[in-house]
Amino acid sequence: MARRRGVTDPGRLAASRVARKVGVRVAILSAVMVVAGVLLLFSYLWVDDRQHRPHGPEGRPEPRGRALDVRLDPGDFLEIIPLVAGAAIVLAGGGAMLFARQAVKPLEASLRRQRNFVGDASHELRTPLAVLDARVQHLQLLTRDDPALQPVVAELRTDSREMAGIIDDLLAAVSDTETEFEPAPLGRAIADVLAELNIVADQRGVTLSVDGAAPEATDPLVNVPASSLRRSLLAVVDNAVGHSAPGTTVTVQSSASRGFATIRVIDQGRGITGISPDRIFERFARGAVPEGEAARRSHGIGLALVHDVATRHGGSVAVESTGPHGTTIRLRLPLASDRNVR
Repeated sequence: MARRRGVTDPGRLAASRVARKVGVRVAILSAVMVVAGVLLLFSYLWVDDRQHRPHGPEGRPEPRGRALDVRLDPGDFLEIIPLVAGAAIVLAGGGAMLFARQAVKPLEASLRRQRNFVGDASHELRTPLAVLDARVQHLQLLTRDDPALQPVVAELRTDSREMAGIIDDLLAAVSDTETEFEPAPLGRAIADVLAELNIVADQRGVTLSVDGAAPEATDPLVNVPASSLRRSLLAVVDNAVGHSAPGTTVTVQSSASRGFATIRVIDQGRGITGISPDRIFERFARGAVPEGEAARRSHGIGLALVHDVATRHGGSVAVESTGPHGTTIRLRLPLASDRNVR
């Protein structure tokens, strides 16, 4: 049925099949509960009828043929209702537990396969990344006398380390283990991200600006790994640049209070259309492309990764406002302290 309606995603098809099975079983359980209630009521009436029949010489109730003498008063209802309700609760609870176990089994298997794949792929990527980093270090030594190449090689090494950090984060996510990390300076991360995206912004004719940057001596530390913080900021700012028109400005504001750092990325685009603002943090979710503009090349997972990083470390990300004059995305991350720095 789901396939005929145009649903081809294997996960959604599996979920649809499980939902149908659960629905059928719940219907069967409801029918069993109704039948059980009728039987309990009939049994009660039968026992009550035998108790109220005239007794013969031997103390046995006299036969009445096939008819029951039904006599119910409020007291009888008070006796029947708890009995039927108790039996219904027991049946419903037992059936729900059984159905829940059966329904969760395919989800557990799917989650296990996904975790195994991510873990295996991440583990296999660590070796070539380590080799790449070693070769970049060698290249740094070979080009140390060339001032024109040194900055480029240094950026290559930074990129290789960033990729290694992503792999480590993936391994930590699938293993559910707490990894040690140093808190990251927010202002420095914002400055690095804006410097990296300046080329992209210039190509689109977009201006990048920062508001609220603290001096280095008072730069707030957030309780997030530096690589995760940088990737999150990069994804949000890059998304804002990609949806901004030439001649507009993307502003990054930052502040710290009450144990949290708040980062707002404000663009002057046309706002989020074609999708609910809350859904842009879902994987593969994409809004509508304005008429006359080419679709931006994106796999739709950047903001989803931002959401994962923020929630994993006790923060949040949300669309604070959106409209024809622009969109503001707010990212809140916990500040580092003696209690939560690991």
